[in-house]
Amino acid sequence: MDLAYLLTPLLTWITVGPIKFLINSIKARKWAFNLVGNGGFPSNHSAVVSSMATLIALREGMGHPAFGVAVTLCFIVIIDANSLRQHVGRQAAAINRLAKDATDHTWLRERMGHTVIEISGGLLTGIAMGHIVFALFPR
Repeated sequence: MDLAYLLTPLLTWITVGPIKFLINSIKARKWAFNLVGNGGFPSNHSAVVSSMATLIALREGMGHPAFGVAVTLCFIVIIDANSLRQHVGRQAAAINRLAKDATDHTWLRERMGHTVIEISGGLLTGIAMGHIVFALFPR
């Protein structure tokens, strides 16, 4: 088995996390440990799926069925990140407002989805990571 296909999403995830943490820390002007997770720039999910699609395109070609599957997965993840998770975040905000005086309410995370800019940053990061892995692990 070719380890590049296993390493690509892992390396991308490990790379995007610190980038997102540093960007959030600079924006907040303090260490942003509480902002680690879903949401933010760049989109980790978009980066991971686009890195795999890029590696498959570079190694197998864009006519390969695996590339079609990878692109389909990219679209599903992007749609989920942009719309569904933003709706979940808005619902969490509404629940938090309704339960603000409740003593037993666990605060729900409101920042869940990604903007188009955050998704675009994730796509570009993933494409770059796919190229880097392709250069580091030639066939």
